[in-house]
Amino acid sequence: MSEDQKPLLRVVNPDATPEEVAAGVAGRSALGGGAPAPAPPRSQWASPHRQVRRTLPHGAGAWRASGLPH
Repeated sequence: MSEDQKPLLRVVNPDATPEEVAAGVAGRSALGGGAPAPAPPRSQWASPHRQVRRTLPHGAGAWRASGLPH
């Protein structure tokens, strides 16, 4: 058998009932073992660059520019 054709599960007990095999398969599938779930996208509200205070504008119109979004 090649690597692609290997069985994922092998029953070694010849006396296993279909219910026992189904219980074994259900137990194994409940454990997961698949690819890990992708990380959820990070919210921009939790982004580290928002925690750093920006420098305040200075010069003409600085008071107006301080309230505008950057």
